[in-house]
Amino acid sequence: MDTPATVTPFGAWSSPISAEALVSGAVGISEVCVDGDDIWWAESRPDEGGRTAVMRWSGGELAEITPAEAYVRSLVHEYGGGAWWVHRGVLFYVELSDQRLRRLEPGGDPTILTPAPDTERGLRYADGRVSPDGRWFLCVRERHLAEGEPANELVAVATDGSQRVELMWAGSDFVMSPRISPDGSKLAWVSWDHPNMPWDSTTLRVHELADASLGPELVALGNGTEAWCEPGWSADGRLLACTDREEWWSLYEIDIHSRQLNPRVAGAFEIPTPSWVFGMQRWAVSGSHTVAAVGLPTGDELIIDGSTISTPDATISSIQPVTDGVVFVGAGYGHESEIVRLSFAQGAPRRSTVWSGRRLPVPTDLLIEPESITFATGVDSAAVAHGLYYPPTNPRHVGPPGELPPLLVLAHGGPTGQARRQLQLGILYWTSRGIAVVDVDYRGSAGYGRAYRRALDGEWGVADVDDCVAAARYLAGRGDVDAERLMIRGGSAGGFTVLSALAFHDVFAVGASRYGVADLEALATDTHKFESRYLDTMIGAWPAARVLYEERSPINHVDRFSAPMIVLQGDQDAVVPPNQSEMIVAALAARKIPFAYLLFEGEQHGFRKSENVIRALEAELAFFGEILGFTPADDLPALEIRR
Repeated sequence: MDTPATVTPFGAWSSPISAEALVSGAVGISEVCVDGDDIWWAESRPDEGGRTAVMRWSGGELAEITPAEAYVRSLVHEYGGGAWWVHRGVLFYVELSDQRLRRLEPGGDPTILTPAPDTERGLRYADGRVSPDGRWFLCVRERHLAEGEPANELVAVATDGSQRVELMWAGSDFVMSPRISPDGSKLAWVSWDHPNMPWDSTTLRVHELADASLGPELVALGNGTEAWCEPGWSADGRLLACTDREEWWSLYEIDIHSRQLNPRVAGAFEIPTPSWVFGMQRWAVSGSHTVAAVGLPTGDELIIDGSTISTPDATISSIQPVTDGVVFVGAGYGHESEIVRLSFAQGAPRRSTVWSGRRLPVPTDLLIEPESITFATGVDSAAVAHGLYYPPTNPRHVGPPGELPPLLVLAHGGPTGQARRQLQLGILYWTSRGIAVVDVDYRGSAGYGRAYRRALDGEWGVADVDDCVAAARYLAGRGDVDAERLMIRGGSAGGFTVLSALAFHDVFAVGASRYGVADLEALATDTHKFESRYLDTMIGAWPAARVLYEERSPINHVDRFSAPMIVLQGDQDAVVPPNQSEMIVAALAARKIPFAYLLFEGEQHGFRKSENVIRALEAELAFFGEILGFTPADDLPALEIRR
């Protein structure tokens, strides 16, 4: 017999999903590599200070291959990715502490392959592949100079331990995805220059390759308005890559001689996602089968040889070919990330789970598949934005009659990111406590085509903010949530959206900014190379557009702040330095607006240590409850709220 639900104020529902559940035993699975019959992947562990290890599944047995003290992470572009690869049982990886490349033979100790830099972490490596003969590791190097911005280059690193590094290409501001043809005769990669980002305008390049040297150029494709990404080769030597020249990021086969493009997977959907990190892969060729993950409003699907198949995985990444199919990282609304194998051996594709990081720590009756919503936004009545709506869900509780739940609006980072289509305990943490959540795909988000992604050009701090406001008003107008108890939270670019929403709109009762941008001028003049010209597109070239920078910087409008705010920041953040958050905190204090400020020691851009993930989430819950007048059922640590 079911226990009747208890009438409990929204926000005060008891929930079995603790903040600890988000990180206890949790692992982040990413970047699959197939080596013969073995499957390798990267595994990040909040319980171990966010450390990333490399794992191997071989003969039905799981083993951690990297040493216990290793932290596999590249800092190229600051965001990293692509920090390791495997060739014939030999692991090549970048160690976070010094950014030097290492070779690890089975059963041996790591051998350092790159020379010591003149300055700490001054030579960084990422996104490499091993030549077919095993002699060279071809990769991206970011070389930090005594003056000026770093140099991003293609280099060949000798694998014999001699610490010999050969420069191959330095003809552009940025490079990524060097991919070697199966016979070792060609190298394909993607390059771009300031002020573009890799989703704005890039060039696909192919050169002849001889040992560690580039030969003549064979192909250079790029029309100035298209973004190439994810180049690669089939086993029989065909070149494939993705471009958005026809509005949607689609997969093409390229005839190197005629330069003709043959669509392999194309339609009104996106295959790649923006290249914030290296090593991303959303397609593969396995034998005669072409497989690609395609993004839809409700989640990813797989297209195999032109036919769509459904899986429980709403998010699919790092697709790699195996003998009889593909493997990938899959996550759904009912399961966390796991290693999935899709076999074509016996007719219809068969899905099997190779490895799951942990047993799902959530009762199934708390799981939610969100509603995909589209709503009018902005001053143009024809403009629309999108989002994923999660209603309060906990069968053990029901809200008081006539009461509507608070709403938490999530503004993702990027801003060319996207609301994640998968189980997120960080969202269920709120919904299981009686708080509705909407994850907004504001204009500029990926997944809706190039025009929607470019709709934020010149409009950052305006369109994204309007869309978050519109999402809240849409759900309040529909009668789903309480219009007087609207909250907004975001990190990085999403933090800027939060600060702007609170400065320029009187809609939200409270906000939470995680390492958010407060001063656009400071960001334009004091950030890393990868993003140093990002604002040229989203706002205008600095300093010519100084007036716009001043107008849109929340720090210049502190007199308009009235809503309480909690601010969270890492003290080693090089992307959004702590001084950005401290400017907002000082302004709140001067205006005597209630606020809380947490500075996390040792954290960079984003919180990776389990204790900090827990503390940040519990602090937000405590702060929201104090401001909105509900008492969480949790036993939360004390939080200093200054008034």
